[in-house]
Amino acid sequence: QVQLVESGGGLVQAGGSLRLSCAVSGRTFSNYAMGWFRQAPGKERQFVAAISWGAGSTYYANSVKGRFTISRDNAKNTVYLQMNSLKPEDTAVYYCAVSTVGGVPTMASQYVYWGQGTQVPISS
Repeated sequence: QVQLVESGGGLVQAGGSLRLSCAVSGRTFSNYAMGWFRQAPGKERQFVAAISWGAGSTYYANSVKGRFTISRDNAKNTVYLQMNSLKPEDTAVYYCAVSTVGGVPTMASQYVYWGQGTQVPISS
């Protein structure tokens, strides 16, 4: 059974940084694209960033481009999201997910395994 466990969330002031981690177990990790999504209260889940299985390609939502960086360590079965210059509008529950689609998928429907989410509240 595939399990994804996010960590690293927490309250941070606007302008600050956080690094989210997502540890994957139960399946060979290196063959799959990974992504981060977020869901703010009362809003739909939205794509944040994705990284291809070999880490050769990354893709970001326009709202986070230049501030967030996705990376992965296949030896540790872990994907990361470094978030800098955080804004109050980045407040959300952040989810990592595994996709069996090649490249850098951006749609939630392309991901088959999800973590439980980690809260990231940003204070102004």
